[in-house]
Amino acid sequence: MDCIDFDKAFERYMTAWVRENGEKYKNNMDVIEGMMPDVYMEFLARPADWLDGVAPQDYFARYADAGELIELLGAYIDQKVPVPDLLLERIAELGEDAEAALLPLVKGSGVPEEMEMTAISLLRELESAAPMRAYIDFIAAMEDPDERGDLRAEALLSMGEDAVAPILEALPAAKAAGRDVFADILSNYPGDERIFRLLMERFAQAADKRALFASYLAKLGDPRALDALNDAARDPEINYLDYVEIANAIEALGGDRPPEREFSGDPYYESLKHM
Repeated sequence: MDCIDFDKAFERYMTAWVRENGEKYKNNMDVIEGMMPDVYMEFLARPADWLDGVAPQDYFARYADAGELIELLGAYIDQKVPVPDLLLERIAELGEDAEAALLPLVKGSGVPEEMEMTAISLLRELESAAPMRAYIDFIAAMEDPDERGDLRAEALLSMGEDAVAPILEALPAAKAAGRDVFADILSNYPGDERIFRLLMERFAQAADKRALFASYLAKLGDPRALDALNDAARDPEINYLDYVEIANAIEALGGDRPPEREFSGDPYYESLKHM
């Protein structure tokens, strides 16, 4: 399958444009750079010899089958040719047909990571809730932090409160890495005891992420977290950054800010002091 490099084509167009127009703008590169968005729009609209007379913006419109477009997307990724935004835009234009063709890419295994991540991004652009369960199952099974899990979490966040109940159902079987991701999502939805318990658990158990989970507890807004936060602020081994975030969380929950402490020698404190 022929994968045309639209990025290189625009580079050639831009180089020719600068050569032809540079003197008119006195070769002022700041002015020329400011013209580039307009030059790009001109590039998209102008019929191109390298596309047999078709304008770049119309090239992918000839594809009406979402499966064929996704096959072409896979070819771009396999051949390591930059994926054109125009191709992604055309896939998204196909709506429900594109959704149906993209779903298998986020549910199964053996899909190249870039293809998988692109499919997740496209489904999010389509505001699809269809992969919700697949995303939750993936995150729950995570043994370690994973960018693919983070992208799924962003998609779940965009689905809003509809994702909360399914996440809570998956929570008992979720591994630690997945529980951390779920804590991030669920911290936006106060009022459920299970969410409060999850955040308290992760704050206590994930010692290297205390600052992060303190911020989640502050967002959740439950003052019952104050005792644990105050205990952590008094920890003689606490580092400066964790202390600051925990102190901020205590204040956000209505507690009194802990007394200032001496952090001379702490690497975070020293690096910030010298900035």
